[in-house]
Amino acid sequence: QVQVVESGGGVVQPGGSLRLSCVASGSISSINVMGWYRQAPGKERELVAVETRVGTTNYGDSVKGRFSISRDYAKNTVYLQMNGLKPEDTAVYYCNADVRPYDRVYMYKYWGQGTQVTVSS
Repeated sequence: QVQVVESGGGVVQPGGSLRLSCVASGSISSINVMGWYRQAPGKERELVAVETRVGTTNYGDSVKGRFSISRDYAKNTVYLQMNGLKPEDTAVYYCNADVRPYDRVYMYKYWGQGTQVTVSS
C-alpha cells in the first residue's frame, strides 16, 4: 500500500504566500515524478509543477516565476512554495507521485486527497 498525503493549504490574501507539503509513504521502492496539480470549480485538473528524480522541473505557464517546487528525496516529500498568490490560484491542490511499489515491476500513479487553497481579500 502507498499513501500520498498533502498539507499546508488555507486562506491567504492576494499577494501572499503559502507552502504546501506532500509525503508519500508505504511500500515504496522508488519514486520518479512527484509534483502538484490543481483543480478549480468547473475546470479541468491542470499541471502546477512537477519534478523528476533527476531534478528536472516543469511548471504550468500560469505559475512560472511565482511558484517553486522542491523535493526531499530521502523523505519522499515534495514541497510547493507559492508566492504572489492571485485569486485565480484558488483551487484544490493535489499531490501526485509516480511510484514503483516493492511488489511491482511497473510504476503507478498515486494521488493525494487534495488540499484547498483559497486566495481572497
